[in-house]
Amino acid sequence: YLNSSSYCKLKGSTQTDYYKHLECVLTTKVGNKYLGNVAIKDLNVRICQDAYNNWLLTGTRTANYRKAAFSVAWRHAMRFDLMNYNPITLVETVSSDVRRIRWKPDQVKTFLDVAYSDFKYRSIGLIVHMAYEWAQRVGDMRLLKWEQVDIPNREINFVQSKRNAEVHLPIGSSLATMLMQQNDHYGLLTEYVVPRTTPVTAVLKPYKKTDISPLVNEILDKAGLPPYLTAMDLRRTAITEMLEGGA
Repeated sequence: YLNSSSYCKLKGSTQTDYYKHLECVLTTKVGNKYLGNVAIKDLNVRICQDAYNNWLLTGTRTANYRKAAFSVAWRHAMRFDLMNYNPITLVETVSSDVRRIRWKPDQVKTFLDVAYSDFKYRSIGLIVHMAYEWAQRVGDMRLLKWEQVDIPNREINFVQSKRNAEVHLPIGSSLATMLMQQNDHYGLLTEYVVPRTTPVTAVLKPYKKTDISPLVNEILDKAGLPPYLTAMDLRRTAITEMLEGGA
C-alpha cells in the first residue's frame, strides 16, 4: 500500500500520519504476538476488535484513525485478491465526541481588532479573517499564495488540500482592504499571503501548522476571549451561520 498510487496521491502530512499509525497497528500486541505477525488467513474480527480495544487506551480519536488507516491498506490488498473480506469493518467502534464550539460575531470582531492592532499578530489575524469569511480550513489559508488571489477582481481561486476541490470565492470589501495592505508590505517579498511576521530565516516562509494555536491563544488572552475558542472552529461557525441564513 505504501508504494501504491493511492498512497502517493495523499498530501505529505497525511502520508506521514498513515505511515506512523500503520506502524503502530503492526506493533500492537494481541494475545501473545504482534498484529503484524498474524497470518492473513488467521486475522479475524475478534483479533481486530482486541487490537482496537488496545488502541482505545491511547484515545478514541487515535483508535478510530488507526482503524481507518488499517482498513484502507487492507482494502488495497483486497483489490489484488489477497483476501476476500475485510474483518476490520465489523469492529465495534466508539464515536468521538463531536466538537460544537462556535464563535460569536462579536468575538470574531474583537479578535481581529486585537490581532490587527499589533504587527506581530497581523498575519494570524488575516488567517482567521479569511478562514471565517470564506469558511475554509486554516491550513489552506496558512499556505495561500498571491498567485491564487485576484485582488482587482475581488476573487480567490485555489484547490483545497483535503478534498482537491476547486474553490472560487469573492473577496469582501473589509477583507480586500486587509489583503491590499498585506500585499503592499509582502507582495514583492514572498509568494505567501500570510508569512511569519517575525521570520526565522532571511526567507519569508509561512507559519508551521503547530505555530497557529499558540499564537491564537495569545491573542485570545489579550482580547479577553474564552480560551476554548480555536481557529479550527471558524469554518464550522461560518458554515453554520450560512445554513441558518438560508444557504
